[in-house]
Amino acid sequence: MCEENQTQVTQIRLLGFRGLNKFKILLFIVFLLIYIFILVGNLLIILLVTTIDHLKTPMFFFLKHLSTADVLQTTTVVPVMLDIVFVHEGILPLWGCMMQLFLFGIFEFVQCFLLAVMSYDRYLAICHPLRYSSLMGPDLCLQLVVWSWLIIIFMIVSESVVVIRFNYCGLNSIDHFFCDIRPLLDLATSDISMFIWLDLVLCIIVLFLPFAFIILTYCCIFFSILKISSAYGKRKAFSTCSSHLTTVCIYYGTLMTVYMVPTDESTSYIGKYRSLLYIIVTPLMNPIIYSLRNKEMKRAMEKMMSCICHNGWRR
Repeated sequence: MCEENQTQVTQIRLLGFRGLNKFKILLFIVFLLIYIFILVGNLLIILLVTTIDHLKTPMFFFLKHLSTADVLQTTTVVPVMLDIVFVHEGILPLWGCMMQLFLFGIFEFVQCFLLAVMSYDRYLAICHPLRYSSLMGPDLCLQLVVWSWLIIIFMIVSESVVVIRFNYCGLNSIDHFFCDIRPLLDLATSDISMFIWLDLVLCIIVLFLPFAFIILTYCCIFFSILKISSAYGKRKAFSTCSSHLTTVCIYYGTLMTVYMVPTDESTSYIGKYRSLLYIIVTPLMNPIIYSLRNKEMKRAMEKMMSCICHNGWRR
């Protein structure tokens, strides 16, 4: 309960990008264009994988869900962010702030499990090529994806229930452009010491364990590639996992930049700008990586464009 001289917080005031009001039109245009590119790029991947036959493989099935998570993650944050840029700040009801935090957590961290699943797929394809088709069947692919979503939803729900039960009294301003967990907890007047330990355990499960699994699988992949005698075979093996490895480096690199670089109170505002790395940079890079570096995706786009042009010509 709040003290007598404090009021219960019912709305969260997002301060956004204070100090950059002179560039609000430029920021709005840049963020809008990036958001459109993220939507178009990732939705194109989803469409191609769903409709083109030669892309109906386990790796692209997992990529489709990764792109789905990217679209949902950016849509959870960017529209609110665009409104804040245009009107200088935003107001969200406390329940809306909690909902944004909840959804963002699911869509952001499910990618850790999906990337781990994709690394396992690459491990089977390179280290056990003769048994790959029998091991990575459609049923297993679906189970891996479903369990990835269910585990993350359970973890985020468990943490969100604790966050919702905190008291929020007095100040209601957050120096951020969305309801991130760190600035929101600064408003809590309850004891959050137990939550810090819970958050640490969840981070180990959600972030560290998938990352450790990815490193382990790529160590096995690396040693298997070294055993290949021909240079062409080595290049082909490396090319099959280069796109995924690039995505892993970008994703975990941005998370480490945001969460592992220490900040004090005088520089904490820098954190919101670093947050842009995993909110828009990673979802922006995935379509670029898989469209420019992947031959199957290029061939699928060429096939789709030829069908569109052919149908248009016939009309």
